[in-house]
Amino acid sequence: MPTTLVRHSITETPQIAEAIDAGVTAMPGIPRAEVVRKLIERGAQAVRADEEVRLAAIDKWAGSSSGPIPDDAAQRLKDEWPQ
Repeated sequence: MPTTLVRHSITETPQIAEAIDAGVTAMPGIPRAEVVRKLIERGAQAVRADEEVRLAAIDKWAGSSSGPIPDDAAQRLKDEWPQ
């Protein structure tokens, strides 16, 4: 079908076939090509959710450091150990 949208080719490797088969099982009655589109959309949602969690962790811990690491920090740690 003619389109002005960008098209992508995906080779159905064993791993891709396994993912699509899992999608077909989870979404019975949906054509395989539509399952591929839905899997891509769900993957994008998962990536966005992971990014939100990552950014929330950064926000939570931002500024919690007591300051820059002193130049002599490594030596001070070594000095704590018995000789």
